[in-house]
Amino acid sequence: MNPAPTAPLIAPGATIGILGSGQLGRMLAMAAGRLGLNTHIYAPDAGPAFDVAAQHTLASYEDEAALAAFAESVAVVTYEFENVPAQTAAVLEAHRPVLPPPQALAATQDRLVEKQFLNGIGVATAPFLAVDDAPGLARAVAQLGLPAILKTRRFGYDGKGQVMIREGADLAEIFASIGAQPAILEGVVPFAREVSVVAARARDGSFTAFDVCENEHESHILSLTRVPARIAHETSAAAVAMTQKIMDALGYVGVICVEMFVVEGAAGVASSGETLVVNEIAPRVHNSGHWTTDGAVTSQFEQHVRAICGWPLGSTRRHGEIEMRNLIGEDANRWRDILGESGASLHLYGKHEARPGRKMGHVTRIVGG
Repeated sequence: MNPAPTAPLIAPGATIGILGSGQLGRMLAMAAGRLGLNTHIYAPDAGPAFDVAAQHTLASYEDEAALAAFAESVAVVTYEFENVPAQTAAVLEAHRPVLPPPQALAATQDRLVEKQFLNGIGVATAPFLAVDDAPGLARAVAQLGLPAILKTRRFGYDGKGQVMIREGADLAEIFASIGAQPAILEGVVPFAREVSVVAARARDGSFTAFDVCENEHESHILSLTRVPARIAHETSAAAVAMTQKIMDALGYVGVICVEMFVVEGAAGVASSGETLVVNEIAPRVHNSGHWTTDGAVTSQFEQHVRAICGWPLGSTRRHGEIEMRNLIGEDANRWRDILGESGASLHLYGKHEARPGRKMGHVTRIVGG
């Protein structure tokens, strides 16, 4: 399945429409500009992407007149986050190609739908059950056991909208703490490492992936990404193949990130003793791919632009062993020291207020040849 096989190629000088004004939109706009393309950002709130785009529209995602005018001003529409309302995508698609396609949004906006999709194509996930109310949570806990993780079905990221449940917890209180909204309960996966695959699929179905990343989190926020991941070669190949299978099933066009757990010592797995369980899909460029701007021939942002414009995908070859560290909150105040460090590449997102837990920038280091 390919959503836009006959769409005309987009030439330099054209304008790409981007939904969302955050740092991912900013870096997409910067990559597009390097390739001679303009960008038009559409968002309900002003953000750092506005500072680097040729045009911006400040309007609601429900404003159909503003959406139609935005669509008419661009050649293709993409997005920097996955919680684009379905009606927004439908309004825009009536005017211009929307890539990645709306069916990718539909499959990844809802955690229950996403896991059902993955299991339906034979991709392993943590065990899970739908939870619609407090009695349903009690039934799910009785079936899955504890510890387990309760997650809202929609709008969660960086640990928001989820809570770990342990023995003795007040289940009714926990369900109320997430807003008493539709959720899923997931069994805890005893993983050895968290990894991710950042990959791209073009309009013609061609596929390429960056080397598998290994990720470390602090307080549910990505702190450090290492490339390549410290996993067996066959595990890495399996992760990439799994990602391609997901992208093909979605008829995907653009960059995707698939987050996975590496489980060691499981029965019936490859000779490496490692197996993979998918955690989440992000249908967009991703924090764990930020290293590619300095550490690969083609960045994830340029790769995304190439894919949605119908251009050939670029080389994903690494320049060495890479570490990327997020600058969270006050970490960004170390910018002077980082600039003085040989071999460090600093990226600041232009955000004016450093709040706890807020991603303010990142620094990339090539630590080995």
